[in-house]
Amino acid sequence: MTNERLARLDPAHYGLPAADLARLQTPALAIHLDRVRANVERMAAWLGGDLDRWRPHVKTAKIPEVFRLLARRGVRRFKCATTREAFHLMQAFEEEQIRGADVLIAYAHAGPALQRLTMLAERFPETRLSVLAEDPSAAAAVPARLGVFVDVNPGMDRTGIPMSERDSIGAVARAAGPRFRGVHFYEGHIRDADGRIRGHRSAGLFEELVTIVRSLQAGGLVVEEVVTSGTPTFRAALAFPALRDLAEARHRVSPGTVVYHDAASDAFEELDLEPAAVVLSRVVSHPGPRLVTCDAGSKSLAAEAGDPCAIVPGRPGLVARRPSEEHLPFDVAAGERPARGEVLSLIPRHVCPTVNLAEEALLVDGGRIVMTVPVAARAHETWT
Repeated sequence: MTNERLARLDPAHYGLPAADLARLQTPALAIHLDRVRANVERMAAWLGGDLDRWRPHVKTAKIPEVFRLLARRGVRRFKCATTREAFHLMQAFEEEQIRGADVLIAYAHAGPALQRLTMLAERFPETRLSVLAEDPSAAAAVPARLGVFVDVNPGMDRTGIPMSERDSIGAVARAAGPRFRGVHFYEGHIRDADGRIRGHRSAGLFEELVTIVRSLQAGGLVVEEVVTSGTPTFRAALAFPALRDLAEARHRVSPGTVVYHDAASDAFEELDLEPAAVVLSRVVSHPGPRLVTCDAGSKSLAAEAGDPCAIVPGRPGLVARRPSEEHLPFDVAAGERPARGEVLSLIPRHVCPTVNLAEEALLVDGGRIVMTVPVAARAHETWT
């Protein structure tokens, strides 16, 4: 993956005042709010202005100030994974005096975590809270204050009931009783670079999903909502007529990476989004004549998604090697070698876990740091 477009971006778009850089320790996570807003508006255009069809997954955003930005724009439905994310989302809604927000916990929770979610539902009664289920006994045991979505496995084989097991899907929905809300369907394994291939592969899955939903409805169940699609396939889902036209059930897509964007998602050419999250890093060594090393390793840049783990805007000749814990070497394939002490903006290949690695973030707007905030929804809660 070359990410030529990102490497040729104007580095001035990510520049900060010299006075700030003189005081700033690196590595440091910076969130450019003007680019976040631009990405949200791009998403709104793809939705035809109907933000109610978007249930963004906030495992990417992690920052309450960004949650509030989305809420102020009119987003009312969200997905999250952890109880900590749920808490900070619901707290942000309360602070913004937003009623009628809706959060789906798209992650398998059991035992004390379910107790914690019940506590959150009681603490924030103005927000609707739902969980996933794939087993009738588990669905029947979900606390009364929580809604239930049946988790259907479209072939990703991470969680959910296989699509072919329609009796089991119906059994879970019936076991949920009045708490049953709909179907969750995440086809995240479809990641072909060619959008036409992604569209073709996902269309077959969507057709089968529509059949499942209609079967549930024919059995007397009220399917309120059908949630599909992360970043790679949400545009194909939005364009799929049978999902849009489902009788009584509202279809929503759930990409979250689109808020910040990253180098991996930039491979999907139809997205044309702006990277909004960068890791600021200093050159700390010249270990070879055409080699430089920065101070941002795998403890500040996610490295699990492969190489290169980061792209340097405006420096296509800098090619990242594999990072160690605290260091990221770059081959200087073309152009001048960056000086020791020079600050580089690194666009992560995988932004979601990169944000999770940072305890604090700089919020930048119009090229100026407006505040430093905790990445409050990172990591996991330990106790109920």
